[in-house]
Amino acid sequence: MKRVIPVLVLSVAGLIPVWRYEPSTGTTSTTEAASTPSVSSSTSSSGSAGSTTFTGTTVATEKGDVQVQVTFEGDKITAVRMLKQPNHPQTTAAVPKLIAETLAAQSAEIDTVSGATLTSDGYKESLQAAIDAEAAAASASPSASAATSASRTVAGSTVATEKGDVQVQVTFEGDKITAVEMLKQPNHPQTTAAVPKLIAETLAAQSADIDTVSGATLTSDGYKESLQAAIDAKGA
Repeated sequence: MKRVIPVLVLSVAGLIPVWRYEPSTGTTSTTEAASTPSVSSSTSSSGSAGSTTFTGTTVATEKGDVQVQVTFEGDKITAVRMLKQPNHPQTTAAVPKLIAETLAAQSAEIDTVSGATLTSDGYKESLQAAIDAEAAAASASPSASAATSASRTVAGSTVATEKGDVQVQVTFEGDKITAVEMLKQPNHPQTTAAVPKLIAETLAAQSADIDTVSGATLTSDGYKESLQAAIDAKGA
């Protein structure tokens, strides 16, 4: 019996990362206002002092865009969230498997899910980009790490409009809004033109109390609603 107990403990411990995962299967079919190939990082919005969140590149596939966001505690992957994924039943079924394998493997060296090869390949590419970004941040100078540790990124709710979904992600340093990124927005020229104005007004006002952009009323209203949700979540 003395030999059996440690094995059981290790077996249970090995299952913990999988139990902690809460899959996010929300899909997006919109574009970001910022350049999608970039990789961004920030502290996790979960409130854990040791958590950092890194967003991988947006990978275009024949089925649709794929983008992964990864949360680390130290150098351990503790959560994975899909920011963008194809709106397809096989993708929806594949995502929980890909995330579970990631949490178990603690890397992008995971198997392709049968029937969702394109999504799997895009997922692994975006995942690796996020892992690489975390490794780069970990090797940064202490002063750079200290500056990053004061940041916190919070995603607002997804707001459905007649033109398409709108979702805002806000980066704070302390109580100050330092960056705003569109995670979802209507694929429309008026929206594309309005987004930089909305973001500039947000940074100036430091709140969701901003003007509606003429010609993009629906997007403006959705933007302000999602922005306020992010601000409220940050203060929670």
